[in-house]
Amino acid sequence: MRQVKPAMAKRKILVAGASGLVGYGAVRHFAKLPDWEVIAVSRRPPAPVPGVQFTSIDLLDAERCREVFGQLTDVTHVAYAALSEKPGIFEGWVDRAQMEINRTMLLNLFDPLEAAAKNLQHVSLLQGTKAYGGHTGAVVPVPARERAPRHPHENFYWLQEDYLRAKQAGKNWCFTILRPQIVVGEAIGGNLNVIPPLGVYAALLRKEGSPLYFPGSNTSVFELVDTDLLARSMEWSATSDSARNEIFNITNGDVATWQDLWPVIADAFGMEAGPDRIFSLVQELPNRQSDWAAIVKKYNLIAPADLKSYLGESIYFADACFGYRKNGSAPPVRRVSLVSTIKIRQAGFHDCVDSADMMRKWIHNFQDHRLLPPRQ
Repeated sequence: MRQVKPAMAKRKILVAGASGLVGYGAVRHFAKLPDWEVIAVSRRPPAPVPGVQFTSIDLLDAERCREVFGQLTDVTHVAYAALSEKPGIFEGWVDRAQMEINRTMLLNLFDPLEAAAKNLQHVSLLQGTKAYGGHTGAVVPVPARERAPRHPHENFYWLQEDYLRAKQAGKNWCFTILRPQIVVGEAIGGNLNVIPPLGVYAALLRKEGSPLYFPGSNTSVFELVDTDLLARSMEWSATSDSARNEIFNITNGDVATWQDLWPVIADAFGMEAGPDRIFSLVQELPNRQSDWAAIVKKYNLIAPADLKSYLGESIYFADACFGYRKNGSAPPVRRVSLVSTIKIRQAGFHDCVDSADMMRKWIHNFQDHRLLPPRQ
């Protein structure tokens, strides 16, 4: 007689930072999986996702965190993608007080949750390539590898990681730390997504009848990661023994330069690629508020007409990515150019994405959802 395998118990994942770039990608991914339930938490409500339970909560409100997370007895997995950045972003990367804020946010969520969730199995924690010290001006080996000793600089990554390791000692649950490079996906009002500022810049130039000028001077080779691929790596790490208590770099699997991507990006906006033209998104886009509001009205967009609400602090990140230089000065941040993804591939995660195709996908996604004007 043929035996029928018992149905797999449903997993329940709590995604923190659900309105952000990485968190929203994780919410959308896990919500599509038949054997997962999703609880999403963030201060700002994300765009609705069918079947997802959302709770608005400030992770710095310790009392509210104890009230909410102390009742979640059936959570089995956590994807922690919450992040607090200072205005302007880069100063906060070396600000000890800002580092402590990010540690406190994780502690406020995880202390009551870990005490309540009797079947907790796995925690995904996001770091990034700042772990290798490039933002401090340090010379980073190419490629940067996870097995390197911890770079000797202060970083909220270390505060969160040390807290999590201490909590995990002797417990049945495990964790995985993921280090993506430049993340691209669907999110507005955030701090680290180049698509909204790039889209506003393109819409303004197209309105003038201009080509899409490259606004910076960055000619370095770097790596990108699609939020959909990152979310798939989070599913893999949450369910794979080879990911237990490990750290992994994660990228699309190819390399890119902005100069080589630029014709693809321009075409996705329905434009011609123009030559380099020094332009600070940080300095110039806020001055074009009325022009952007007119574009939103003309195309009946659902994107916020208020640029600050739409862009968040991402214009600072975009300027750094594109290598904007004022009067020949150095870029505001030195980034790691290349990281090795050999470790995660050897551990069993082999997914990859063509970065040019990814840029087209997300620009078209914003256009299809009326977050940017349609391609013409």
